[in-house]
Amino acid sequence: MPNRKVSAEIIPEAAFARLFIDKVPMMDVRAPVEFNKGAFPASINLPLLDDEQRHAIGIVYKESGQQAAIEAGQTMATPAVRRQRLDSWREFVDANPDAALYCFRGGLRSQITQQWLAEAGIDMPLVAGGYKALRRFLIDQLEQLPAQQKIIVIAGRTGTGKTELLQRLPHRLDLEGLARHRGSSFGAVPGPQPPLIGFENAIAVALLRHHHRTPEQPLFVEDEGKLIGRLRLPAALEAAMARAPVWQLECAPQARLRRILDDYVLANRAQMSAPAFAEFVLGNLDRIRRRLGGVRHAQVRQSWVAALAILENTGSADGFSDGINTLLREYYDPMYDYQLRQRGRDVLVTGDADTLLVLSQGKEMCS
Repeated sequence: MPNRKVSAEIIPEAAFARLFIDKVPMMDVRAPVEFNKGAFPASINLPLLDDEQRHAIGIVYKESGQQAAIEAGQTMATPAVRRQRLDSWREFVDANPDAALYCFRGGLRSQITQQWLAEAGIDMPLVAGGYKALRRFLIDQLEQLPAQQKIIVIAGRTGTGKTELLQRLPHRLDLEGLARHRGSSFGAVPGPQPPLIGFENAIAVALLRHHHRTPEQPLFVEDEGKLIGRLRLPAALEAAMARAPVWQLECAPQARLRRILDDYVLANRAQMSAPAFAEFVLGNLDRIRRRLGGVRHAQVRQSWVAALAILENTGSADGFSDGINTLLREYYDPMYDYQLRQRGRDVLVTGDADTLLVLSQGKEMCS
């Protein structure tokens, strides 16, 4: 194990920014139920108490006070439990010698963890105020930084390749990646979206790192509505994006169609069973039935039921093409044009991906 300087170090609020900017690994010793409600990008959950123990000690604390809760915790900390906790913590420290630890408020759980580690010859600093203080710090950053940052919004119709372009840009905030959702009716990806708190924390950390490392560079963000899947954009970021200039991405119709077939049909089918994929496709189509109108919805649905069978038999997604073109022509493109007009967005430049990429490398991107 790498040598560590032994001290009962406490990381003050003045050092919080550096924790996130430098991606310092953090050991979250809260119970899993707390961690799963929201954590930080560089944190891992190695709890002092599991969910049942936390619940039981919480009852003792409410009924009999802190000292009784401490005594109950000591009773639960059998040699086997303590050994298991220390083994998992030691493994984490071996891999992350510069890590820090926190509990909810920087209180007993952090202090007990730090003490057990010290008794085992391992020192790890704890965060003053714990998760609650770190979360408050990031909320403040989320409210302040969007207005201080030059932002350029990448807009464009469905299938033009906005996400692909964003990944090629040097300074970006990938909201859909952080949200685990592509932002449209068919934008869900396999696996759950993160909790809202975790989503907000990840955005705040990304903004903080960009602001401290390359504040003079514009931050590119893909155009989004208020919701990405079920996750709401932070209000300050939404307002900053609404004020930001827009670069509009264009793409040939056939290339749009091919990209949608690859990204929304073939990629999702590769990660789902046939029944799950059929439910994904037809269920999402049914959810926009009213906006499509009954006749168009029925036509697209019938064609896609047939396309699903073709896909399973031949591996070809081309059977979805007519339905996709109908959705683009009758639903997605008109909705995009309407929203662009309603928002009164300032479209600074229009071009294909290569044009916008070259422009992003220029010296006067925001002039």
